[in-house]
Amino acid sequence: MTEPLGRRERKKAATRQNIAETAMRLFLERGYDEVGIRDVAAEADVAVTTLFSHFASKEALVFEQDQDFERRLTGAVTGRTADEPLVPALRREVEVLVRHCTAEGAAPVWKMISASPALREYEESMRLRHADSLGAAIADDPGLALSTTVSRTLARFVIDAYSLAREADDPEAALDEIFPMIEAAWEAAHP
Repeated sequence: MTEPLGRRERKKAATRQNIAETAMRLFLERGYDEVGIRDVAAEADVAVTTLFSHFASKEALVFEQDQDFERRLTGAVTGRTADEPLVPALRREVEVLVRHCTAEGAAPVWKMISASPALREYEESMRLRHADSLGAAIADDPGLALSTTVSRTLARFVIDAYSLAREADDPEAALDEIFPMIEAAWEAAHP
């Protein structure tokens, strides 16, 4: 059970949300490259130092749910019951993330990301970090007893499944094609 947030934590969360929403609105209105950090801070009515206390970089403003995504992915491993198979738990979480990233209104954001080399590079490094975290969670699961290499490989497959499905015309159909391959790789590595 999670404890309710105190007043200070609620204010910090509200400030973070305000900054993220303001940044996204400005980026979509004016273009990512046309908006500076000072523009976002001024529009959000916060100091630049406050903005940087919530977001490490301008790119992080676009991917403000990055840490939540990473926690969800690793939680699919660490939060499943002892008798729940790993691959279906991972697929279920990937489906949730893909639905979020393909929801109504997401297309302009992905178009902006595709048009910006800095955002594409940031997204790639973020995906690699997610794969590393997911691989570590899989490797640390004592019930799986997998090598680091197998754990990292499975994690990369899952992260790539997310990316490919998110970009597909029919994300669910893409997952239906991809996850049997992941399941086959899993069974070959974990007979």
